[in-house]
Amino acid sequence: MPGRLRAPTGRYGGKTAAERQAERRRRFLDAGLQLFGDTPGFRATTVAALSEAAGLSTRQFYEEFRTLEDVLAALHLQVNGWAEAAVREAAAGAARLPLAERVTAIFSAYAGNLAADPRRMRIAFVEIIGVSPRLEEQRLARRAGWVDLICAEAEAAAAREDAAPRDYRLAATGFIGSVNGLLHDWSAGWVDATLDEVVDELVRQLLGILRPPGWEAPG
Repeated sequence: MPGRLRAPTGRYGGKTAAERQAERRRRFLDAGLQLFGDTPGFRATTVAALSEAAGLSTRQFYEEFRTLEDVLAALHLQVNGWAEAAVREAAAGAARLPLAERVTAIFSAYAGNLAADPRRMRIAFVEIIGVSPRLEEQRLARRAGWVDLICAEAEAAAAREDAAPRDYRLAATGFIGSVNGLLHDWSAGWVDATLDEVVDELVRQLLGILRPPGWEAPG
């Protein structure tokens, strides 16, 4: 009937309120990746600077986040999520490969995903350190997730009789420290090697853990 008002759809510019909110959040995270992961770094960034880089207002910032630490926390989880997705995809694609080739595919995916953007390295290994007890707890929880993933791979290899049967948690925890340390040092320019050489070294270390001297596959 003429003149009847339509029910509000919540759309503006062709986007719903939820879509606009998601876009604002993405823009703040993109700006955080740039400022925290490059220059000036998390500790020297202000809410005003982040908002300006995102092309949004400080009012809009506080509609999405309470503090800059919340942005860093979200970025840390996002960077790890990207790397884990790459690892799981590589693991699925290498399911039928021999152990050494499978491990190489997995670590190539992990290292390649982080090294594709040096800002991801800085978020994962530098900016997150020493910020607060809350972020330290998050960092260690995310690290424990990587330990669980390595233990699952090791236990699956042991079940196939490709690796020695043992409790791998302690070894996996130490190995993750080696992975993070070597990748950080490589990204900082302290290691004179290619990324492939770094991956090869990590593969050798893990195979040494999975197949210790004296162990032989049955049969």
